[in-house]
Amino acid sequence: MKGLKMAEKLLDNNAKKGLSACAIKYIAVLAMLIDHIAWLFVAASSPLGVIMHIIGRLTAPVMTYFLVEGYYHTRDVNRYILRLGIFAVLSNVPYLYMEYGLLSPVSRISGSNVTFTYYQGVIYTFFLTVLALKTVHTPDINSAEKLLTLALLCTAALIGDWYFFPIIWALVFDRYRGDLKKQAKGYALSSLVMVTGYLIIRQRAPKELFQYAVLLALIPLYFYNGKRGKLLGKNADKWFFYIFYPLHMLILGYIKYN
Repeated sequence: MKGLKMAEKLLDNNAKKGLSACAIKYIAVLAMLIDHIAWLFVAASSPLGVIMHIIGRLTAPVMTYFLVEGYYHTRDVNRYILRLGIFAVLSNVPYLYMEYGLLSPVSRISGSNVTFTYYQGVIYTFFLTVLALKTVHTPDINSAEKLLTLALLCTAALIGDWYFFPIIWALVFDRYRGDLKKQAKGYALSSLVMVTGYLIIRQRAPKELFQYAVLLALIPLYFYNGKRGKLLGKNADKWFFYIFYPLHMLILGYIKYN
């Protein structure tokens, strides 16, 4: 009994402490790795593949949430946007390599005809997401101009990983920032609508019903304690998240195609 009480006390203390942003982002990175391994090496319709993809649905919404937090805490929004833009460019070839085995956006050359593969990784989508946040928070832009700009950004996001989902999520998280219940409701509703639309338009139901698992991202976010936290060190953690994305895709691509 005494041991049980001690265990309960430890769990209560841990629940109160919660998880830092750094800890949750490392969980998200691991989920991304599991998801990418599944896409490359595990049949999507297999029980293992479905489980791995369910885990992988945590990454994009969790990282989007912290993009919004990062927007509020960064000292220089323009530098934040520039950094995302640079890594979006640097990550393009690794993304194409992992996804299609290509080492260049040029996928085919036939005589004078050149075929390009325009698809972009999720850092590109995150880049557009922060641009959307800046648009919303720029007082010199009127409502009509903001709506037009957001529509253009969502259109541009169609060639990116996760399409415009992160933009919509970010706008919801931003609108209700400070009220987790409203954030959760807005996130859940927008996710249900977008995932359902995706499954219908792309005709991916029922084989990709696991996409609804994006709702599980609310679990780690519920335990967010509002603290930045660190594992490797303040700057080391930040650069790890940026560098890991293209690096792991290059490694997985090499394993897949060699």
